[in-house]
Amino acid sequence: MPDVLVIGAGVAGLSAAVRLAGAGARVLVLEARPTSGGRAGAYRDPATGEVVDNGQHVLLGCYHETLAFLRQIDAANRVRWQAGLAVTMIDRGGRQSTLACPPLPSPWHLVGGVVAWDGLGLGERLSIAGIAGPLARAQRALARGEDPGAEARGVTVRAWLERHGQAPRLCEMLWEPLALAALNQPIDLAEASHFLGVLARMFSPEPSDAALVVPACPLDALYVEPAVRFVRAQGGEVRTHAPARLVIDKGRVTGVRVRDEHLAAPIVIAAVPWFGLRGLFDEVPASMAAIVDGAARRAASPIVTVNLWFDRPVMEGPIVGLPGRAFQWVFDKAQVFADGARHLSLVSSGAAEVAAMTNARIIATAVAEIGGALPAARRATLRRATAVRERLATFSLAAGEPPRPPTRTPVPGLLLAGDWIETGLPATIESAVVSGHRAAAEAGR
Repeated sequence: MPDVLVIGAGVAGLSAAVRLAGAGARVLVLEARPTSGGRAGAYRDPATGEVVDNGQHVLLGCYHETLAFLRQIDAANRVRWQAGLAVTMIDRGGRQSTLACPPLPSPWHLVGGVVAWDGLGLGERLSIAGIAGPLARAQRALARGEDPGAEARGVTVRAWLERHGQAPRLCEMLWEPLALAALNQPIDLAEASHFLGVLARMFSPEPSDAALVVPACPLDALYVEPAVRFVRAQGGEVRTHAPARLVIDKGRVTGVRVRDEHLAAPIVIAAVPWFGLRGLFDEVPASMAAIVDGAARRAASPIVTVNLWFDRPVMEGPIVGLPGRAFQWVFDKAQVFADGARHLSLVSSGAAEVAAMTNARIIATAVAEIGGALPAARRATLRRATAVRERLATFSLAAGEPPRPPTRTPVPGLLLAGDWIETGLPATIESAVVSGHRAAAEAGR
């Protein structure tokens, strides 16, 4: 009998399993899909043979739990750290500029970087001063263990930015691409409290917290394979093709059923997405009805990624922002990955409109936008293109969504993990890892 059963081998499930296995627990991880990784995985492109992520993921220096997870599975050397925050943007007119934060105390390093940014007019740059006060207050709240986004609750990101005097072009060039990347939802829908919480963590007194940390290999090699190896090396097991259903006896979880096999365990961690929770129950206990119903009612926000193979390099740097467009960021995997990749990945976050397009139109939009931003792309020959839709990529952060549940449930022996539970973070890899570590801590009590 394992000490703990974990349902789901995505980021949350594997981080919980690694933490438990490292503490000496016997762990069994069950994954319904053919491969581990969940929504942050990879696949092999049949035409090129390259391993392609099912969506581009970027970490930040403030992802302390994620970085600790990577260190524990001996994968910390599989990411590339940027020194501080420096982001190259190409506006809709094709003008390229770079935002670089100087080595000043927070939040003045952000203010100083924007004031010196030649991609904006003087008045647009000076409007950044309106953010300094709210950001400093959010950082103090975070240091006290309080909600850093409390003062921005109930309003959208755009309304909050306008309230604090942010110029429209500054919103287009900086705040909107950053908010879309962090929240995966348009700034006219996402609640600002979540965004302010991200800013408080990102622009902390520690300059490295704002650094971009980019995977130097596909996601399966970054964390999936090392985490599975770690669990197995500690005597645990990770099974795929193993759809699990909870077994509840006299109000308590006693294990799971995988097809006709009953697996007993005193503790089960359900590390599935919000849309998969209902499927774990044959019959939902009355004590879980509110949580399961809330998960079922929670809306989703999609991400669309287009991968393009050109016959020659078209980018000077590894990452470029494309503000004001359908696709907000482009990554040159030949420069990002250690070796073997030759494609560009263009990412559209909060992509409800893009996800509704045909594949041909999605690809045509991406090619037109990359061509408008990068002259070298207009001269290159496109060899291959693919579009990847993740319609259920993240949960909605709009006001009025059901409350996010805690780790511990009303059913004894049942714990929850996943980026969607209450972590104080939006739907990020860091939120998933935080939830996994919390579930492991509860299981060990």
